[in-house]
Amino acid sequence: MTDFSEVERDEIAVQFIRVPDGLEHIRRAWDELEAVVSLRGRHFYGAFDPVADDYRACVEVREGDELAPGLESGTLPGGRYLRARLRGEPPAIYERIGPTFEELMRQAKPDASRSSLEHYRRHDEIDLLLPI
Repeated sequence: MTDFSEVERDEIAVQFIRVPDGLEHIRRAWDELEAVVSLRGRHFYGAFDPVADDYRACVEVREGDELAPGLESGTLPGGRYLRARLRGEPPAIYERIGPTFEELMRQAKPDASRSSLEHYRRHDEIDLLLPI
């Protein structure tokens, strides 16, 4: 069983690659993002927009960053989220994302005006954030 907690998050400026929802598109987005942005010392996010039915592979913008080739810029919304923290080794940890989001949605009614987020804290730790 996964532990859930409520958290308040600030809005985050990001650069991202937008793709249709679907595992093959999401994998391609991460490959493309990692090809143009250094992974070291960066915060990475996945964002699923249920209204647009798209997924964004995102990197947090740091002071002095310029827009990387092929990326869009935008923000991830702040506000209240229900959080589940996953721990485990890739690729097995990635297979737990979908089922854990389903469990989060059984715990609370999501705010469909904001994206659900995946915060990649470390290679073996991901926070799943359901907007509430």
